Amino acid sequence: MELTWTVTTPVTSLKRFLAQQGVSHRVFNDLKKQGIIRVNDQVVTPAVDLAVGDHVGVTLPAEQADSAVAVSDQPINVLFANRDWLVIDKPAGLNVVPGPANRTDTLVNRIKGYLIAEQSENQIPHIVTRLDRFTSGLVWVARHRLANSLASQLQAEHAVDKRYLAVVSGQLPDDHGIIDQPLASDPTGYNQMVSPDGKAAKTEYWVEERFPQATVVRVKLHTGRTHQIRAHFAWLDHPLVGDGLYQGPELAGMTRQALHAASLTFEDPFTHEQRTFNSPVPADWQALVTALRAEQGGN
Repeated sequence: MELTWTVTTPVTSLKRFLAQQGVSHRVFNDLKKQGIIRVNDQVVTPAVDLAVGDHVGVTLPAEQADSAVAVSDQPINVLFANRDWLVIDKPAGLNVVPGPANRTDTLVNRIKGYLIAEQSENQIPHIVTRLDRFTSGLVWVARHRLANSLASQLQAEHAVDKRYLAVVSGQLPDDHGIIDQPLASDPTGYNQMVSPDGKAAKTEYWVEERFPQATVVRVKLHTGRTHQIRAHFAWLDHPLVGDGLYQGPELAGMTRQALHAASLTFEDPFTHEQRTFNSPVPADWQALVTALRAEQGGN
């Protein structure tokens, strides 16, 4: 894969310049071993000095498919694809990465099949935004190491806007709230719990609709902890509908956590375009809200 830049400010070294473009230490080492670096169309070594106005080009080595990862030919709903990114609408019930419960037909296995079918140069998907198995919605995938490095930087800088829809049990008293509580793994189970010894976690929400037994909220993550939304609302004594791990009640046949990754916005570090993606809520979510509205109308 070819990438090019123009040096616009004084820099002291090629490595520092490439680091400013998002080339991580690991990617830089790959370039030294397997890639090609050009300055003003001449192949150079990493020790070359740069000047303002120089044109820098790199050829990144292809990322070959991992033979240990099975290939699945099951379909995926690709909302966006270019050289650098995939954005996929994941159904509830599909694991994102292979694990003990499923090693052959997860989202990663399906993406591998997709990449092989289109004869992609890079065939290792880098999951940027991971979802729990029973959470539906948008998954952002980097198609090569440099894209993954840049996406990680955006997340560290809180420059990625991820919004979720959730149905929580009971009626939240406030139309808007921020849950700023640290989260840690529960030593007695698989859940997360609020703990002073945990990692910082911040969840912001806005009420969209209220029902006698539940509240629809739009949620923004300011951090990305495991089970963050589920654990925070459980701490508020309003666990998500259908979330058995956090003692959320089943309502209107919803047997999985009522959580949907609805939107994703970021500035593309390669093109500087603002990219926004949206995922409509799935059928089981629509059925839940329809039933809650019908119940409200009958009261």
